[in-house]
Amino acid sequence: MATVHEGNAKIFKAFCDEKRLRILELLRGGEKCACVLLEQLDLGQSGLSYHMKILVESGVVESRQEGKWTHYKISEKGSSYAGTLLKELTTPGLVTEEKNCCK
Repeated sequence: MATVHEGNAKIFKAFCDEKRLRILELLRGGEKCACVLLEQLDLGQSGLSYHMKILVESGVVESRQEGKWTHYKISEKGSSYAGTLLKELTTPGLVTEEKNCCK
């Protein structure tokens, strides 16, 4: 069973790669099919799949299947939690309860 800290580390891992930051930038414009992301990024299918798995597992991105393609969008709940978590972790003297993300 993953600890709260392990789950929270997944959130920050999602932001620690320039390709994933580029993907998030593209998703800010709305939901995108993996096929569209492949066209706009310098990645192959396996590379995109690797980065999307990290983003989805973090809770910052949601996915849905439509036919043979997966569609991705930024999760409002996940991104809100990530912002709150960062604020809590970097606010001196703030005591908070340990809680799990958005899953």
